[in-house]
Amino acid sequence: MKILYFDCFSGISGDMTISSLVDAGADKKILEEELKKLNMEDEYELKWTKVIKNGINSLKFDVVLMSEEHHHNHKHDDDEHSHRHQGHTHDHNHNHNHTHSHADGHHHHHRSYKDIVELIESADFSEEVTRTALKIFTKIGEAEGKIHGMPLDKVHFHEVGAVDSIIDIVGTSILIHDLGIDEVRSSSIPVGSGKIHIDHGVYPVPAPATLEILRGVPIAETNIKAELTTPTGAAIIAVLAEVFSSIPSMKVETIGYGAGTKTFKAHPNVLRVIIGDVN
Repeated sequence: MKILYFDCFSGISGDMTISSLVDAGADKKILEEELKKLNMEDEYELKWTKVIKNGINSLKFDVVLMSEEHHHNHKHDDDEHSHRHQGHTHDHNHNHNHTHSHADGHHHHHRSYKDIVELIESADFSEEVTRTALKIFTKIGEAEGKIHGMPLDKVHFHEVGAVDSIIDIVGTSILIHDLGIDEVRSSSIPVGSGKIHIDHGVYPVPAPATLEILRGVPIAETNIKAELTTPTGAAIIAVLAEVFSSIPSMKVETIGYGAGTKTFKAHPNVLRVIIGDVN
């Protein structure tokens, strides 16, 4: 049986998931080809870079938004701890910052939960990829709806969060199925600590939507004052992982390291993925 183990010692985000899977041998050409089915190429481009995180050679994945090219330099600090919460422009996974951001002046390009479901369903992915992606999106949408006190069909994603999240979530679904994994397992999930600034004010870490998504998932204490796990990362784990444990007995085949944006003094900010065989 082929298993994939997420070793989330520094939390998890959507972009870290994609980069760790590709680093562990998933095919990024298949990812790029399949994502074209969404017909969103005019909105983004994908960027891959090799980075060293506290001595670990790891892969970094960025979704560069076309509409934001002009502030390219500070634009896409996209990783688990860099939600706009952290004062960065935005990140793959900050949907919860923007659940009602109609008020913030960006009236164009909002995507509702329903829009995203339609987009994914009409994209002609395999049934498994479609099903996995919708499960992950629904997990986020339901948590947002619950936190904000609104029904699922009223939940909206801010344009930036929507594009990033769609790519991260659909991309993760494509890669997981392409790898032919029989079972996904995971460590417990450190969420971070401290406070973050989001559109609605100053919030505790984990942000309410992240905590809601992780209901039923074991979370881990950490003294790092940062947001380690984003809603997208939380939803990926909540939907995909069937077992939570330390590294299981397995014959290790491939290992991948996916980099986050932030750098911490005491440990590498990476997500480690281990793929192998269990008899």
